[in-house]
Amino acid sequence: MASHAPRPLPPSLYAETAAPAPPTPPLRGASVADVVVVGAGFTGLSTALHLAERGVSTIVLEANEPGWGASGRNGGQVNPGLKFSPDAVEARFGEDLGRRMVAFSHAAPDYVFELIRRHQIRCEARQGGTLRVATGARAAEELRRLHRVCAERGMPVALLEGDALRQATGTDFYPLGLLDLRGGDVNPLGYARGLARAAMAHGARIHGGTPATALRREGDGWRVETPGGSVRAAQVLLATNGYTDSLWPGLARSLVPVFSAIRATEPLPKEIAEAIVPFRGSVFETGRITVYYRVDEGGRLLMGGRGPQGELRSVDALDYLVQHTERLWPQLRGARWAQAWNGQLAVTPDHYPHVHVLAPGLFSCLGYNGRGVAMASHMGRILAARIAEGEDADFDMPILPMKPMPMHRFWRLGVWAEVWRGRMLDRMGL
Repeated sequence: MASHAPRPLPPSLYAETAAPAPPTPPLRGASVADVVVVGAGFTGLSTALHLAERGVSTIVLEANEPGWGASGRNGGQVNPGLKFSPDAVEARFGEDLGRRMVAFSHAAPDYVFELIRRHQIRCEARQGGTLRVATGARAAEELRRLHRVCAERGMPVALLEGDALRQATGTDFYPLGLLDLRGGDVNPLGYARGLARAAMAHGARIHGGTPATALRREGDGWRVETPGGSVRAAQVLLATNGYTDSLWPGLARSLVPVFSAIRATEPLPKEIAEAIVPFRGSVFETGRITVYYRVDEGGRLLMGGRGPQGELRSVDALDYLVQHTERLWPQLRGARWAQAWNGQLAVTPDHYPHVHVLAPGLFSCLGYNGRGVAMASHMGRILAARIAEGEDADFDMPILPMKPMPMHRFWRLGVWAEVWRGRMLDRMGL
Protein backbone atom coordinates (compact mmCIF):
# COMPACT_ATOMS: atom_id res chain seq x y z
CA MET A 1 0.00 0.00 0.00
CA ALA A 2 1.01 3.61 -0.50
CA SER A 3 2.49 5.39 2.48
CA HIS A 4 2.83 8.96 3.68
CA ALA A 5 5.77 10.31 5.65
CA PRO A 6 4.45 12.83 8.19
CA ARG A 7 6.32 16.11 8.44
CA PRO A 8 8.33 16.40 11.66
CA LEU A 9 7.07 18.77 14.28
CA PRO A 10 8.84 22.14 13.83
CA PRO A 11 11.17 23.15 16.67
CA SER A 12 9.55 25.36 19.32
CA LEU A 13 9.50 25.96 23.04
CA TYR A 14 6.31 23.93 23.20
CA ALA A 15 7.90 20.97 21.44
CA GLU A 16 10.70 21.04 24.03
CA THR A 17 8.47 21.28 27.10
CA ALA A 18 5.12 19.60 26.32
CA ALA A 19 4.18 16.15 27.57
CA PRO A 20 5.11 13.44 25.04
CA ALA A 21 2.78 12.77 22.14
CA PRO A 22 0.50 9.73 22.38
CA PRO A 23 1.02 7.00 19.79
CA THR A 24 -1.16 7.61 16.73
CA PRO A 25 -0.15 5.03 14.09
CA PRO A 26 -1.13 5.53 10.43
CA LEU A 27 -4.34 4.00 9.16
CA ARG A 28 -3.85 0.67 7.40
CA GLY A 29 -6.59 -1.03 5.45
CA ALA A 30 -10.35 -0.41 5.35
CA SER A 31 -12.19 0.81 8.45
CA VAL A 32 -15.74 1.76 9.36
CA ALA A 33 -16.92 4.39 11.87
CA ASP A 34 -19.95 6.48 12.64
CA VAL A 35 -17.96 9.69 12.12
CA VAL A 36 -14.68 10.59 10.45
CA VAL A 37 -12.92 13.76 11.56
CA VAL A 38 -10.27 15.16 9.23
CA GLY A 39 -7.69 17.19 11.15
CA ALA A 40 -6.34 16.71 14.68
CA GLY A 41 -6.19 20.31 15.85
CA PHE A 42 -8.35 21.67 18.65
CA THR A 43 -11.59 21.49 16.63
CA GLY A 44 -11.10 17.92 15.51
CA LEU A 45 -9.76 16.66 18.84
CA SER A 46 -12.45 18.32 20.96
CA THR A 47 -15.20 17.08 18.65
CA ALA A 48 -13.76 13.56 18.68
CA LEU A 49 -13.55 13.60 22.48
CA HIS A 50 -17.15 14.73 22.87
CA LEU A 51 -18.39 12.21 20.30
CA ALA A 52 -16.47 9.40 22.00
CA GLU A 53 -17.95 10.38 25.37
CA ARG A 54 -21.38 9.91 23.75
CA GLY A 55 -20.41 6.43 22.55
CA VAL A 56 -20.19 7.48 18.89
CA SER A 57 -17.46 5.54 17.07
CA THR A 58 -15.04 8.14 15.72
CA ILE A 59 -11.88 8.02 13.64
CA VAL A 60 -9.61 11.06 13.34
CA LEU A 61 -7.31 11.36 10.33
CA GLU A 62 -4.29 13.67 10.70
CA ALA A 63 -1.64 14.24 8.04
CA ASN A 64 1.11 14.66 10.63
CA GLU A 65 0.49 14.37 14.39
CA PRO A 66 -2.09 15.87 16.78
CA GLY A 67 -1.37 19.55 17.33
CA TRP A 68 1.10 19.74 14.42
CA GLY A 69 -0.53 22.85 12.93
CA ALA A 70 -1.33 26.17 14.57
CA SER A 71 -3.06 24.35 17.44
CA GLY A 72 0.37 23.35 18.72
CA ARG A 73 2.24 26.52 17.74
CA ASN A 74 0.03 29.48 18.73
CA GLY A 75 0.49 31.98 21.54
CA GLY A 76 -1.26 29.74 24.05
CA GLN A 77 -3.72 32.48 25.01
CA VAL A 78 -7.18 31.32 26.09
CA ASN A 79 -9.20 34.44 25.31
CA PRO A 80 -12.92 35.06 25.89
CA GLY A 81 -15.27 36.32 23.22
CA LEU A 82 -15.23 36.85 19.47
CA LYS A 83 -13.30 39.47 17.55
CA PHE A 84 -16.25 41.89 17.70
CA SER A 85 -17.89 43.46 20.73
CA PRO A 86 -21.06 41.85 22.13
CA ASP A 87 -23.34 44.61 20.86
CA ALA A 88 -21.91 44.31 17.34
CA VAL A 89 -22.47 40.54 17.38
CA GLU A 90 -26.06 41.01 18.55
CA ALA A 91 -26.70 43.71 15.96
CA ARG A 92 -25.53 41.49 13.12
CA PHE A 93 -27.08 38.16 14.14
CA GLY A 94 -30.19 39.33 15.97
CA GLU A 95 -31.25 39.34 19.59
CA ASP A 96 -31.68 35.58 20.04
CA LEU A 97 -28.73 34.08 18.14
CA GLY A 98 -26.50 37.09 18.81
CA ARG A 99 -26.94 36.82 22.57
CA ARG A 100 -26.33 33.08 22.47
CA MET A 101 -23.15 33.63 20.44
CA VAL A 102 -21.91 36.16 22.98
CA ALA A 103 -22.67 33.87 25.92
CA PHE A 104 -21.11 30.86 24.18
CA SER A 105 -17.89 32.62 23.12
CA HIS A 106 -17.34 34.34 26.45
CA ALA A 107 -17.87 31.06 28.32
CA ALA A 108 -15.27 29.31 26.17
CA PRO A 109 -12.24 29.86 28.46
CA ASP A 110 -14.04 28.43 31.48
CA TYR A 111 -14.90 25.40 29.35
CA VAL A 112 -11.26 24.93 28.33
CA PHE A 113 -10.06 24.92 31.92
CA GLU A 114 -12.92 22.59 32.87
CA LEU A 115 -11.79 20.14 30.17
CA ILE A 116 -8.22 20.37 31.42
CA ARG A 117 -9.28 19.62 35.01
CA ARG A 118 -11.71 16.86 34.05
CA HIS A 119 -9.17 15.01 31.92
CA GLN A 120 -6.09 15.89 34.00
CA ILE A 121 -4.26 17.40 31.01
CA ARG A 122 -0.67 18.46 31.69
CA CYS A 123 -0.29 21.72 29.78
CA GLU A 124 0.86 24.45 32.20
CA ALA A 125 -2.70 25.77 32.41
CA ARG A 126 -3.24 29.06 34.23
CA GLN A 127 -6.47 31.03 34.37
CA GLY A 128 -4.82 34.32 35.29
CA GLY A 129 -6.87 36.58 33.05
CA THR A 130 -6.59 38.21 29.64
CA LEU A 131 -5.51 41.86 29.44
CA ARG A 132 -6.24 43.89 26.30
CA VAL A 133 -4.03 46.95 26.17
CA ALA A 134 -4.54 50.11 24.11
CA THR A 135 -1.59 51.42 22.12
CA GLY A 136 -3.01 54.95 21.71
CA ALA A 137 -5.93 57.28 22.32
CA ARG A 138 -8.20 55.78 19.66
CA ALA A 139 -7.70 52.28 20.97
CA ALA A 140 -8.26 53.50 24.54
CA GLU A 141 -11.63 54.96 23.56
CA GLU A 142 -12.60 51.63 22.02
CA LEU A 143 -11.58 49.80 25.21
CA ARG A 144 -13.68 52.13 27.39
CA ARG A 145 -16.66 51.46 25.17
CA LEU A 146 -16.04 47.69 25.22
CA HIS A 147 -15.78 47.77 29.00
CA ARG A 148 -19.15 49.49 29.24
CA VAL A 149 -20.79 46.98 26.87
CA CYS A 150 -19.33 43.99 28.73
CA ALA A 151 -20.08 45.38 32.20
CA GLU A 152 -23.70 45.95 31.20
CA ARG A 153 -23.89 42.21 30.50
CA GLY A 154 -22.46 41.29 33.89
CA MET A 155 -19.06 40.14 32.66
CA PRO A 156 -16.05 40.08 35.06
CA VAL A 157 -14.11 42.92 33.41
CA ALA A 158 -12.19 45.87 34.83
CA LEU A 159 -10.36 48.87 33.38
CA LEU A 160 -6.74 49.34 34.42
CA GLU A 161 -4.77 52.55 33.98
CA GLY A 162 -1.97 54.46 35.64
CA ASP A 163 -0.24 52.62 38.47
CA ALA A 164 -2.61 49.65 38.29
CA LEU A 165 -1.76 49.06 34.62
CA ARG A 166 1.97 49.51 35.21
CA GLN A 167 1.85 47.03 38.07
CA ALA A 168 0.08 44.49 35.87
CA THR A 169 2.33 44.81 32.81
CA GLY A 170 5.61 46.17 34.15
CA THR A 171 5.63 48.98 31.56
CA ASP A 172 4.19 52.49 31.23
CA PHE A 173 3.81 52.12 27.45
CA TYR A 174 0.02 51.77 27.47
CA PRO A 175 -2.64 54.34 28.41
CA LEU A 176 -5.37 51.81 29.25
CA GLY A 177 -6.06 48.11 29.67
CA LEU A 178 -9.17 45.94 29.95
CA LEU A 179 -8.79 42.89 32.18
CA ASP A 180 -11.10 39.90 31.77
CA LEU A 181 -10.61 37.41 34.58
CA ARG A 182 -11.96 34.47 32.56
CA GLY A 183 -8.94 34.30 30.25
CA GLY A 184 -5.67 32.50 30.72
CA ASP A 185 -3.00 30.52 28.92
CA VAL A 186 -1.72 27.01 28.24
CA ASN A 187 1.11 25.22 26.51
CA PRO A 188 -1.02 24.63 23.40
CA LEU A 189 0.88 21.60 22.12
CA GLY A 190 0.60 19.96 25.53
CA TYR A 191 -3.11 20.79 25.54
CA ALA A 192 -3.62 19.30 22.06
CA ARG A 193 -1.80 16.13 23.05
CA GLY A 194 -3.88 15.92 26.21
CA LEU A 195 -7.11 16.21 24.22
CA ALA A 196 -5.86 13.44 21.95
CA ARG A 197 -5.13 11.16 24.91
CA ALA A 198 -8.54 11.89 26.42
CA ALA A 199 -10.34 11.17 23.16
CA MET A 200 -8.45 7.89 22.72
CA ALA A 201 -9.16 6.90 26.32
CA HIS A 202 -12.88 7.19 25.53
CA GLY A 203 -12.58 5.06 22.41
CA ALA A 204 -11.77 7.44 19.55
CA ARG A 205 -9.14 6.22 17.08
CA ILE A 206 -6.56 8.79 15.96
CA HIS A 207 -4.32 8.06 13.00
CA GLY A 208 -1.31 10.32 12.45
CA GLY A 209 0.67 10.32 9.24
CA THR A 210 -2.66 9.80 7.48
CA PRO A 211 -3.80 12.59 5.17
CA ALA A 212 -7.27 12.39 3.66
CA THR A 213 -6.60 12.23 -0.07
CA ALA A 214 -10.12 11.85 -1.45
CA LEU A 215 -13.69 12.24 -0.21
CA ARG A 216 -16.75 10.95 -1.99
CA ARG A 217 -20.35 10.08 -1.36
CA GLU A 218 -20.97 6.33 -1.08
CA GLY A 219 -24.54 5.16 -0.59
CA ASP A 220 -26.05 7.09 2.29
CA GLY A 221 -22.63 7.85 3.80
CA TRP A 222 -19.11 8.88 2.88
CA ARG A 223 -15.82 7.24 1.97
CA VAL A 224 -12.53 8.92 2.86
CA GLU A 225 -9.42 7.64 1.11
CA THR A 226 -5.93 7.79 2.64
CA PRO A 227 -2.52 6.63 1.36
CA GLY A 228 -2.76 3.37 3.31
CA GLY A 229 -6.47 2.66 3.51
CA SER A 230 -9.96 4.11 3.71
CA VAL A 231 -12.79 4.83 6.13
CA ARG A 232 -16.52 4.55 5.51
CA ALA A 233 -18.72 6.64 7.80
CA ALA A 234 -22.18 8.11 7.96
CA GLN A 235 -20.86 11.59 8.73
CA VAL A 236 -17.65 13.57 8.20
CA LEU A 237 -16.25 16.71 9.84
CA LEU A 238 -13.55 18.69 8.03
CA ALA A 239 -11.52 20.46 10.74
CA THR A 240 -8.40 21.50 8.83
CA ASN A 241 -8.51 25.28 9.46
CA GLY A 242 -5.40 27.07 8.07
CA TYR A 243 -4.18 23.86 6.42
CA THR A 244 -7.35 23.27 4.39
CA ASP A 245 -6.58 21.89 0.93
CA SER A 246 -8.57 20.76 -2.11
CA LEU A 247 -10.29 17.80 -0.42
CA TRP A 248 -13.64 19.57 -0.80
CA PRO A 249 -14.02 21.97 -3.77
CA GLY A 250 -13.93 25.64 -2.83
CA LEU A 251 -13.43 25.21 0.91
CA ALA A 252 -9.79 26.35 0.90
CA ARG A 253 -10.83 29.49 -1.00
CA SER A 254 -13.37 30.44 1.69
CA LEU A 255 -10.64 31.51 4.12
CA VAL A 256 -7.19 33.08 4.17
CA PRO A 257 -4.33 31.17 5.82
CA VAL A 258 -2.25 33.64 7.85
CA PHE A 259 1.03 32.90 9.59
CA SER A 260 1.59 34.10 13.13
CA ALA A 261 5.06 33.95 14.68
CA ILE A 262 6.51 33.80 18.19
CA ARG A 263 9.88 34.45 19.76
CA ALA A 264 10.75 33.17 23.23
CA THR A 265 13.56 34.16 25.55
CA GLU A 266 15.64 31.84 27.63
CA PRO A 267 14.46 31.72 31.28
CA LEU A 268 14.99 35.23 32.60
CA PRO A 269 16.76 35.99 35.88
CA LYS A 270 14.19 35.81 38.69
CA GLU A 271 14.27 39.52 39.56
CA ILE A 272 13.80 40.51 35.91
CA ALA A 273 11.12 37.90 35.19
CA GLU A 274 9.08 39.07 38.18
CA ALA A 275 9.00 42.61 36.74
CA ILE A 276 7.69 41.53 33.31
CA VAL A 277 3.90 41.06 33.17
CA PRO A 278 3.77 40.67 36.98
CA PHE A 279 0.08 39.72 37.01
CA ARG A 280 1.05 36.59 35.02
CA GLY A 281 -1.91 36.60 32.70
CA SER A 282 -1.81 36.95 28.93
CA VAL A 283 -1.69 40.30 27.15
CA PHE A 284 -2.59 41.43 23.66
CA GLU A 285 -2.50 44.85 22.07
CA THR A 286 -5.65 46.18 20.44
CA GLY A 287 -4.03 47.82 17.43
CA ARG A 288 -4.91 46.75 13.91
CA ILE A 289 -1.88 44.42 13.86
CA THR A 290 -1.96 42.45 17.10
CA VAL A 291 1.08 41.79 19.25
CA TYR A 292 0.55 39.35 22.10
CA TYR A 293 2.70 38.10 24.93
CA ARG A 294 2.97 36.33 28.25
CA VAL A 295 5.57 34.99 30.68
CA ASP A 296 5.39 31.23 31.09
CA GLU A 297 5.88 29.13 34.22
CA GLY A 298 9.60 28.83 33.45
CA GLY A 299 10.11 32.61 33.47
CA ARG A 300 10.41 32.91 29.68
CA LEU A 301 8.84 35.78 27.77
CA LEU A 302 6.86 34.67 24.70
CA MET A 303 6.26 37.54 22.26
CA GLY A 304 4.12 36.95 19.18
CA GLY A 305 2.69 38.73 16.15
CA ARG A 306 2.51 38.66 12.37
CA GLY A 307 5.60 37.45 10.54
CA PRO A 308 6.60 36.04 7.16
CA GLN A 309 3.65 34.58 5.29
CA GLY A 310 5.36 31.24 4.81
CA GLU A 311 7.61 28.89 6.72
CA LEU A 312 10.01 30.75 9.00
CA ARG A 313 13.49 30.58 7.47
CA SER A 314 15.31 33.27 9.45
CA VAL A 315 14.80 34.75 12.90
CA ASP A 316 15.81 38.12 11.43
CA ALA A 317 12.30 38.40 10.03
CA LEU A 318 11.06 38.68 13.62
CA ASP A 319 13.44 41.42 14.75
CA TYR A 320 10.49 43.76 15.16
CA LEU A 321 9.23 41.60 18.03
CA VAL A 322 12.57 41.97 19.83
CA GLN A 323 12.57 45.71 19.19
CA HIS A 324 9.05 46.05 20.54
CA THR A 325 9.99 44.04 23.61
CA GLU A 326 12.85 46.44 24.32
CA ARG A 327 10.51 49.43 23.98
CA LEU A 328 8.20 47.91 26.58
CA TRP A 329 10.91 46.77 29.00
CA PRO A 330 14.31 48.43 28.44
CA GLN A 331 15.83 46.07 31.01
CA LEU A 332 15.46 43.27 28.45
CA ARG A 333 17.98 44.80 26.05
CA GLY A 334 20.55 42.12 25.49
CA ALA A 335 18.28 39.30 26.67
CA ARG A 336 19.01 35.93 25.08
CA TRP A 337 16.30 34.74 22.70
CA ALA A 338 16.19 30.98 22.50
CA GLN A 339 13.47 29.99 20.01
CA ALA A 340 11.44 31.28 17.09
CA TRP A 341 8.61 29.53 15.26
CA ASN A 342 5.39 30.17 13.39
CA GLY A 343 2.13 28.48 12.45
CA GLN A 344 -0.71 28.93 10.00
CA LEU A 345 -4.09 29.97 11.35
CA ALA A 346 -7.22 30.80 9.35
CA VAL A 347 -8.90 34.17 8.88
CA THR A 348 -12.40 34.43 7.42
CA PRO A 349 -13.61 37.44 5.41
CA ASP A 350 -16.07 38.50 8.13
CA HIS A 351 -13.78 37.48 11.04
CA TYR A 352 -16.34 35.05 12.50
CA PRO A 353 -15.85 31.27 12.78
CA HIS A 354 -17.49 29.49 9.86
CA VAL A 355 -19.55 26.35 10.29
CA HIS A 356 -20.84 24.83 7.06
CA VAL A 357 -23.08 21.91 6.14
CA LEU A 358 -21.42 21.18 2.81
CA ALA A 359 -23.66 18.23 1.93
CA PRO A 360 -25.87 15.81 3.88
CA GLY A 361 -23.68 14.40 6.65
CA LEU A 362 -20.67 16.55 5.71
CA PHE A 363 -19.67 19.41 8.03
CA SER A 364 -16.79 21.83 8.25
CA CYS A 365 -15.77 24.21 11.01
CA LEU A 366 -12.85 26.61 10.63
CA GLY A 367 -11.67 30.20 10.85
CA TYR A 368 -11.15 31.30 14.44
CA ASN A 369 -9.27 34.47 13.51
CA GLY A 370 -6.69 34.12 16.26
CA ARG A 371 -9.05 32.90 19.00
CA GLY A 372 -8.85 29.21 18.36
CA VAL A 373 -7.68 27.81 21.70
CA ALA A 374 -10.90 28.71 23.48
CA MET A 375 -13.39 28.78 20.62
CA ALA A 376 -12.29 25.61 18.83
CA SER A 377 -12.38 23.68 22.10
CA HIS A 378 -15.88 24.89 22.91
CA MET A 379 -17.07 24.36 19.32
CA GLY A 380 -16.17 20.69 19.67
CA ARG A 381 -18.91 20.27 22.25
CA ILE A 382 -21.73 21.64 20.11
CA LEU A 383 -20.41 20.10 16.89
CA ALA A 384 -20.52 16.69 18.54
CA ALA A 385 -24.09 17.35 19.66
CA ARG A 386 -25.13 18.48 16.16
CA ILE A 387 -23.52 15.43 14.55
CA ALA A 388 -24.98 12.99 17.08
CA GLU A 389 -28.44 14.50 17.57
CA GLY A 390 -29.11 16.18 14.24
CA GLU A 391 -30.85 19.50 13.69
CA ASP A 392 -32.68 19.31 17.02
CA ALA A 393 -29.43 19.89 18.94
CA ASP A 394 -28.86 23.30 20.46
CA PHE A 395 -26.30 25.20 18.39
CA ASP A 396 -25.15 28.60 19.59
CA MET A 397 -23.26 29.68 16.48
CA PRO A 398 -24.54 30.39 12.96
CA ILE A 399 -24.35 27.72 10.26
CA LEU A 400 -23.38 29.62 7.13
CA PRO A 401 -23.23 28.86 3.40
CA MET A 402 -19.71 28.36 2.07
CA LYS A 403 -18.57 31.25 -0.13
CA PRO A 404 -15.21 30.98 -1.93
CA MET A 405 -13.39 34.32 -2.01
CA PRO A 406 -12.70 36.00 -5.36
CA MET A 407 -9.02 36.59 -6.23
CA HIS A 408 -8.05 34.12 -3.51
CA ARG A 409 -4.79 33.20 -5.26
CA PHE A 410 -3.39 36.62 -4.28
CA TRP A 411 -3.89 36.03 -0.56
CA ARG A 412 -0.20 36.43 0.38
CA LEU A 413 -0.01 39.83 -1.30
CA GLY A 414 -3.26 40.87 0.39
CA VAL A 415 -2.05 39.84 3.84
CA TRP A 416 1.23 41.72 3.48
CA ALA A 417 -0.60 44.83 2.23
CA GLU A 418 -2.96 44.72 5.20
CA VAL A 419 -0.12 44.18 7.68
CA TRP A 420 1.81 47.15 6.23
CA ARG A 421 -1.29 49.37 6.23
CA GLY A 422 -2.23 48.35 9.78
CA ARG A 423 1.23 49.01 11.15
CA MET A 424 1.33 52.46 9.57
CA LEU A 425 -2.10 53.39 10.94
CA ASP A 426 -1.19 52.05 14.40
CA ARG A 427 2.01 54.13 14.45
CA MET A 428 0.06 57.24 13.49
CA GLY A 429 -2.57 56.52 16.16
CA LEU A 430 -5.37 56.42 13.60
